[in-house]
Amino acid sequence: MTGRRDLAAMIAPLQRALIAAEQPVLSAHGLSMWGYVVLDALDGQAVRTQAALAEFIGADKSRIIAVLDDLEAAGLLERTRDPADRRARFVAITDEGRRKHHAAQADIQRNEDRVLAQLPPADREAFLRALAVLSAQVSG
Repeated sequence: MTGRRDLAAMIAPLQRALIAAEQPVLSAHGLSMWGYVVLDALDGQAVRTQAALAEFIGADKSRIIAVLDDLEAAGLLERTRDPADRRARFVAITDEGRRKHHAAQADIQRNEDRVLAQLPPADREAFLRALAVLSAQVSG
């Protein structure tokens, strides 16, 4: 026995609590969880095709279309046809989409700061650095 629980056993309850805390924040900003995930993936990134975006965020290509339709109707992203492939569409965040994403993210991170405040400052910084390193390893 190693004296600690498995990483997934420790992270999963925290992840569920963080997601549950995000729901009312996102609702207040008029975003769904998938809408926020899409804006987050597009903010600061090069323009992506719909298929590449769906793969990047781990969503089914057909499922993501309704999310993109809603975000486009709200003026938060725009889609244009790829001139090299008429079947493909490029997706880009708009200035309004970027503003809404940043506002929602700021509110989410204010809630996260309350959770992180349970750690001493040095532990909090070390935890955030370690989490950044580990998440980059599994997503990159």
